[in-house]
Amino acid sequence: MAPVILRREITIAWGDCDPAGIVFNPRFFEFFDASTWQLFDLALRVKPHQLNDAYGIIGIPLVDARANFVKAVKFGDAAEIATRATKFGRSSFEIEHRLSVGGELHVEGNETRVWAAKDPADPDRIKGIAFPPGVVAKFGG
Repeated sequence: MAPVILRREITIAWGDCDPAGIVFNPRFFEFFDASTWQLFDLALRVKPHQLNDAYGIIGIPLVDARANFVKAVKFGDAAEIATRATKFGRSSFEIEHRLSVGGELHVEGNETRVWAAKDPADPDRIKGIAFPPGVVAKFGG
């Protein structure tokens, strides 16, 4: 099965930019976070607020994020973000983001997230739990 890839178009708004009209770097992590949630909706057909009912988890918290800024992205650019899950562990997974302008790569991003539930021993804490059967396959993995 081919991997599920979310592709979405965004137009860079002035509010995404610094005074020079170049995207303020932290905004990329917001773009990537939104893409991750949309990928989950596409693959699992479950909205974030439905994850607990569907899978018994409270969410997919971010534990690591990285980006490689290849070229500047500027005000008014029409960008495409391609997002896919690249690796699954017992309870963690890797997400890859590739942001392109005019078909040319400008920013690469990677996230590590955890399939997380409330810790039964301490309800104020969360912990990673194993993926249920069939979840990983829905991402093409």
